[in-house]
Amino acid sequence: MSSPARAQQNAMGGFLSRSAVAGVFGPALAFEVGIGAVTPMVAVSASQLGASLAVAGLLAAFLGIGQILADVPAGALAARWGDRRAMLAAAVLAIVALVGCATAHSLLVLGVAVLVTGAANAVFLLARQAYLTEITPPLYRARALSTLGGVGRMGVFLGPFLGAGVVHLAGTPGAYWLAVGVTVVTFVIVAAVPDVAAEATAARREAPRVPLVRVLREHGSVFATLGVAVLLVGATRGARQVVLPLWGEHLGLAPATTSLVYGVSGALDMLVFYPAGKVMDRRGRLWVAVPSMVLLGLSIAALPLSRSVGTLSVVAMVMGLANGVGSGLLMTLGADVAPAAVRSQFLGVWRLFQDAGLAAGPLVVSAGAALGSLAAGVLAVAGVGGVAAAVLAVTVPRWSVHANARTRRAAGLRADGTAPGPAPGPG
Repeated sequence: MSSPARAQQNAMGGFLSRSAVAGVFGPALAFEVGIGAVTPMVAVSASQLGASLAVAGLLAAFLGIGQILADVPAGALAARWGDRRAMLAAAVLAIVALVGCATAHSLLVLGVAVLVTGAANAVFLLARQAYLTEITPPLYRARALSTLGGVGRMGVFLGPFLGAGVVHLAGTPGAYWLAVGVTVVTFVIVAAVPDVAAEATAARREAPRVPLVRVLREHGSVFATLGVAVLLVGATRGARQVVLPLWGEHLGLAPATTSLVYGVSGALDMLVFYPAGKVMDRRGRLWVAVPSMVLLGLSIAALPLSRSVGTLSVVAMVMGLANGVGSGLLMTLGADVAPAAVRSQFLGVWRLFQDAGLAAGPLVVSAGAALGSLAAGVLAVAGVGGVAAAVLAVTVPRWSVHANARTRRAAGLRADGTAPGPAPGPG
């Protein structure tokens, strides 16, 4: 192997090494399969325990609520224990909570267990993002985190299908027991794979504790500007998950047909995560950030024009591709701007913005529907996507060195992000 090729392989080794693949991507896939399997079953379980449709829907929302409530504490936990230990703790907590879901005989027990499951997911999401950021060189950061985002989406996509098969054989609790099983696998893998960031983690644990208030004070300008962009992107993405099923219902499509259209959109969402990451690494974050949100906003705006399965399917495919292009975008931007000394605490607040947006997006659609016009709610969300693109275009160059070629050159780097100097010759 030539010396330049070997150097590139070593540089990429942070996220392409066997330790990273086995210790991050494998557990991420397994853990999210479990989350994907239980997500559609929470409302079903609540209904079987006697809940009304409104209460069942509220309990289903507890997964997201638990995640939002735990985002900031998750950052503090990862900073104190280390990212890898936090992943192990999250797996244990998820196992206990999922067993509670499977064996719940009251709505109270089910609600608490679902809330704790969401909290465990928050800890695991943050810890694996911080861990992968730690072990990956900046030049390959977007590819690493886009791959992480894509793997997570694969898990959430596959989970309901695997869960459906188990539920068919063992009833509703089977989905939770499937999630328990894959989470146990997650724990075993994380525990068995060597920690390639052990030295850095130990150094952070031994450093003086930085209070959250200080993190907010010192980095408040980032959260007040780029954080708004994160919130808007999250809202647009969150709304995408509900506008397709709602518009399918509006058109009077059979539930199975709507589910198929949604599944096709999700499949396309998973196809482009690595090319998108490669573009972000080589050309800059804005080359993906702005087109992704513009295309997603336009495709959502086109939804009210669909009048049949065919047109709805075309719009759904464009939405899936647009969302997939942005896979890993928010994690990459968070990694770009998070200070190494307080990375976990910073990312905890960062994920709070992201998850709050994901929760707020569907509320915008619901508000429009409640006022008598689903189309108005859909168009409002499309407008949010357009605003998100504009805010990203303004704020990303201010905070990320890797926004585009201009910001890289201003920081003393080449346009592709590499350090200046003679290009390596053939080895």
